[in-house]
Amino acid sequence: MTIAAILGDKGADLVSISPDRTVADAVALLAERRIGAVPALDDNGMVAGVFSERDVIRCLREHGAAALDHPVSAVMTAPAVTVARDDSVLGALSLMTRRRIRHLPVVEAGAVVGIVSIGDLVKYRIDRIEAEARAMRDYIQQA
Repeated sequence: MTIAAILGDKGADLVSISPDRTVADAVALLAERRIGAVPALDDNGMVAGVFSERDVIRCLREHGAAALDHPVSAVMTAPAVTVARDDSVLGALSLMTRRRIRHLPVVEAGAVVGIVSIGDLVKYRIDRIEAEARAMRDYIQQA
């Protein structure tokens, strides 16, 4: 079970933002796309950081409404913790648990090719466990 399988199920749609956009722009993007985080990509398409709902909350607490005018680069989580396509789902889940994060950009040759959330990984893991249980029940019933 690798991250590539998750990306295959999700599709290749990648939402990102430039680090020089404002927090207000990033909040609007999160709300419009109904997502919890977005990778901030530099001009070369490399991950500069990850902007998430948690960053919004932290920034608002520290700076109040003026935070919305700050650039994403000032409040995003950087450097970003990333995974590769060939990393295991269990390894990614473990990394998320240890680092207390919910989103991982997937990087290949330095460029972002997708993003996975803890929800994506848990759903994939549950689907696999249910398929294995179904196969075991079928095997037992045929014996």
